[in-house]
Amino acid sequence: MVQHPADGGYVRQWDDKPKHFELIVGKSMQEEGQSKCFGFVQTYDEKPKRRLFEVLKSQGMQMNQQVVFLSDGGDDVRKLQMYLSPEAEHYLDWFHVTMRLTVMGQYAKGLPEQAGNDDGEGEFALRADVEKRLESLKWYLWHGNVFQVLEEIEDLQALLDGGQALPESGAKLLKARNKFQTYLRANEPFIPNYGERWRSDEIIASSFVESAVNQVVSKRTVKKQQMQWSKEGAHLLLQARTKALNDELDQTFQRWYPGFRKANTSQLKEAA
Repeated sequence: MVQHPADGGYVRQWDDKPKHFELIVGKSMQEEGQSKCFGFVQTYDEKPKRRLFEVLKSQGMQMNQQVVFLSDGGDDVRKLQMYLSPEAEHYLDWFHVTMRLTVMGQYAKGLPEQAGNDDGEGEFALRADVEKRLESLKWYLWHGNVFQVLEEIEDLQALLDGGQALPESGAKLLKARNKFQTYLRANEPFIPNYGERWRSDEIIASSFVESAVNQVVSKRTVKKQQMQWSKEGAHLLLQARTKALNDELDQTFQRWYPGFRKANTSQLKEAA
């Protein structure tokens, strides 16, 4: 079986600085054998589908081989995966699901402990009720019960729309709730019973790929440094970076230049 988690990230565009463009980065892993990183700028790469296909092919993937694709739920990543293997297993990455729940949990901590009802008949424990609802959301998601998850999300909105004046964190929580509802509805067909898969030792999350994403993207493209990139420059850097991480950079140079001296692999990785 080949496991193929992929993720998307955004960097600032050089020639139109207020805008960003997407980098698609991931890792292809076999049950046995070497894993391979990949990365590209889809809006620059002329053949992004072919590039991903070649990564899988280089790992010996057969046309009838079982493949598991994990993604963050983004349309661009999912479309590429569907093209490569429509009959494969496609799942929403548990890591990205829980990341959104964690953010909402942080917003909930800023809610007042008590809030009044619309009818003025007393108060209720707003913060505790919201936190309990978020825990229920996570529990139902873990068991793949999307119908109940969406019910819980509606109940969460009712709690937050109870007429009470919400602090800034409450407004942010309500906004995050709305986005999460849209996210789940768009990805409903790809939400499995995570608990069942986990108990069967089957992959549910690509948190192990996050380190690879950080390796590929590296400090040179992170937003915190406010760096700006052309699509060509970012794409070419990703190609050099992934070749180095996959121990293929020196082989590539040797193919281009037969007299090229074999280099120290660790130095190439550091340089890339």
